[in-house]
Amino acid sequence: MSPALNRPIPAALRTGWQATGPRGLAILAAGAAVSGLPVLTAWAGKLLIDGLTGKGVPGVDLWLLAVAAALLGGAVAGAGFLISYLAAWMRTRISLHVEERLYRTASQYRGLRVLEDPDFQDRFRLAEESAQHAPGALASFVLTAVRAVLGSAGFVVLVLSVWPPMGALLVLAAVPAVVAQLGLARRFARTAEETMTARRSLHMYKALQSELAGAAEHRLFGLGPLFHARMTRASVAVNGADLRVQGRVALTQGALALLSAVTLAAGSAVVVTRAAGGELTAGDVVLFLSAVAGLQAAVAGVGVQLTETAQALRLFQHYLAIVDAGPDLPDGEGTPGQLRRGIEFRDVWFRYDEDGQWVLRGLDLSIPAGQATGLAGVNGAGKSTIIGLLCRLYDPQRGQILWDGEDIRTYSISELRRRIGVTFQDFMTYDLTVAENIGVGDLSLMDDHGRVERAAELAGAAPMIGRLPHGYRTLLSRIFFGEGGETRGVALSGGQRQRVALARSLMRDDAELLILDEPSSGLDAVSEYEIHETLRRHRAGRTSLLVSHRLSALREADRIVVVEAGRITEQGSHSALVAAGGRYAELFALQASGYVEVS
Repeated sequence: MSPALNRPIPAALRTGWQATGPRGLAILAAGAAVSGLPVLTAWAGKLLIDGLTGKGVPGVDLWLLAVAAALLGGAVAGAGFLISYLAAWMRTRISLHVEERLYRTASQYRGLRVLEDPDFQDRFRLAEESAQHAPGALASFVLTAVRAVLGSAGFVVLVLSVWPPMGALLVLAAVPAVVAQLGLARRFARTAEETMTARRSLHMYKALQSELAGAAEHRLFGLGPLFHARMTRASVAVNGADLRVQGRVALTQGALALLSAVTLAAGSAVVVTRAAGGELTAGDVVLFLSAVAGLQAAVAGVGVQLTETAQALRLFQHYLAIVDAGPDLPDGEGTPGQLRRGIEFRDVWFRYDEDGQWVLRGLDLSIPAGQATGLAGVNGAGKSTIIGLLCRLYDPQRGQILWDGEDIRTYSISELRRRIGVTFQDFMTYDLTVAENIGVGDLSLMDDHGRVERAAELAGAAPMIGRLPHGYRTLLSRIFFGEGGETRGVALSGGQRQRVALARSLMRDDAELLILDEPSSGLDAVSEYEIHETLRRHRAGRTSLLVSHRLSALREADRIVVVEAGRITEQGSHSALVAAGGRYAELFALQASGYVEVS
């Protein structure tokens, strides 16, 4: 056994058992039970031929032999269809089992770093492919092998009874076939691994040309030819690699077919010569040819399954690496209590790549409990990174983030996040109903329509929702049907989608920390004013972190912190920072100048 398969084979067998249980064994038993039918069919054919040539068994009616041979042939065909269905059932059950486990693992990743790794994305796609094929392919191989071994045993007995040396010839022909099939499997697996980046690119460029996201911009800028050309380039690379492998398959399988024909020809020549000399009967010749053909068909079938199974098992290592990798972020066990003193960043250093630039450089930041803290700074200063670290989407390389003096890494990640309500700058609008888009902000209250409506009112979304065709039951999608599959969903404007996202974050009414990252960037001036007034009342006495490029949105904060190049450079109230004449005052004056009438 190849060392590369030592781990995947037991793991795949274990997975097959978990998915099918005793029924899988019953299918294997059924395969074993029908494996002798082809042998009986060949033996019945021999007796019939011998009877027709006057050398049959005395007292046996030829018509009975003819009926038996026909019925056995029909049974072989019927059993083949039955076993094919049972094998398909087994593959389907196993595929569902491993796919569910793979995506359950993916949904349990606690942070974002692993999802941002291109190598992980390649490995995940390989795991996805192998999850669909490897355990099922191994189960099919085992079923085929059981049938082949048991059926071949009978054929071997028949062949040896006619001409014993043929057994040695068949064994010698089978060895290079197995070696060649394993070689093809390695090449298939290596090609899949080497081309996965190109395959992901191909999928991406196909989606860019056919899906709604970004379609308006693509058409406005005439990006279709660009994406089509890159899709074609990726497709040529992928299909070229696949064709090269298929060429090797054609040559290998052709050579194996020739070897099989030469083996059969050699044995046939000897057996026919002996029959012509009176040593064997015509029935023996037919029996020999049927048995050798059956053996070669069994070996060929096992060989094809061996190639597919060995390839799938080699790729199955990627699946095992994903599901057995463990958590991407270490989890704590504690539960954060009510925030009484505040949150503190203490000498925090962070970068997204181990060899990349530092985004935060020894950041010291305090967020007092019960107060609104504003974060100001230009793009790339580190504001969004601070939010990501607060939510434990990442862990800092150095330093600590303290919740009332306790490192947040000691807390359960899920419990920590339950105490945080967030509106992200890059918010999502899901292809779900309005109520579901809001309700997912707190799954435990998703079906509480009163809470959903209250969150919508706080976000100023209720009047807009009331004007939708089905109110809160309206599907927010233009690519799916809603309300019984008869009406299309709707597409909201950017500002309307932002209100829905804001309502989602307000579902957690008991959140200890409210984070608002550009909560009004898509709103008009009137709506922005209304939202800020509503939020100001809602966050009164709550701990909140406000992030906005519009400094006017931060002026009501109890304290404003200016972030530059990953460090805190200024902090204070709006009026104090303006009076200080520093960076904040400069940015505020620059924005205010856009509203000053120049005479």
